[in-house]
Amino acid sequence: MKIFPAIDIKDKKCVRLVKGDFDNKTEYEMSPVDQAGKYKDHGFKNLHIVDLDGALTGETVNLDIIQEIVSKFDLKIEVGGGVRTFESIEKYINIGAGKVILGSAAIKDKIFLQEACQKFPNKIALGLDAKDGYLSVSGWKENSNKLTLDFLKEVNDYGASRLIYTDINRDGMKTGPNFEETVKVADISSCPVIISGGVSSIDDVKKAKDLNKNIEGIIVGKAIYDGDIKLDELVKEIDA
Repeated sequence: MKIFPAIDIKDKKCVRLVKGDFDNKTEYEMSPVDQAGKYKDHGFKNLHIVDLDGALTGETVNLDIIQEIVSKFDLKIEVGGGVRTFESIEKYINIGAGKVILGSAAIKDKIFLQEACQKFPNKIALGLDAKDGYLSVSGWKENSNKLTLDFLKEVNDYGASRLIYTDINRDGMKTGPNFEETVKVADISSCPVIISGGVSSIDDVKKAKDLNKNIEGIIVGKAIYDGDIKLDELVKEIDA
């Protein structure tokens, strides 16, 4: 099981949103670079970064901060947030990001997803953010009217190297992930799946490890920042 501590960047700070709502956010004192260093010091190997400014603007707003994290720490980084062009993907790959997450742009334009997977093999992660079974787009403000599983079946052979499944209703709520839906996604996905949204305790992480062989990892955010999960405890759950 890979564990991805999360860093969401807004206005150069680490923040956490509740259900993706920019008006319902918590700012934390530690800078994104310092937070990444803390994860590295504890022995984590993977990191999930979202540029929330990028999600709002469609630009790589915090590229400099992300570049500093990549260059300072030997971490495998997946990064997303408003990635809508090949140029943005290239910028992240050029600074050393392991995976670039495509969300709204991929859902709105399947051809873009397909071409990105062909152009950047093994570098594209597909981010599926769902609410009540339907995919949401544009910073979770719009319902796409597409059922998650139907969309996945349509794009399953495009060549994404990872799938990140987030239940929006759980995100930032610390109510436990939507394991049931994640398993349904993992059962049909042709690439490994990462669980995201709602992790509240170390028990959630332990449960995730026993779910499905196609579930590759789990993202942990707010529970770390709020002290519900201790990093020393969490790092022990990483599979050797």
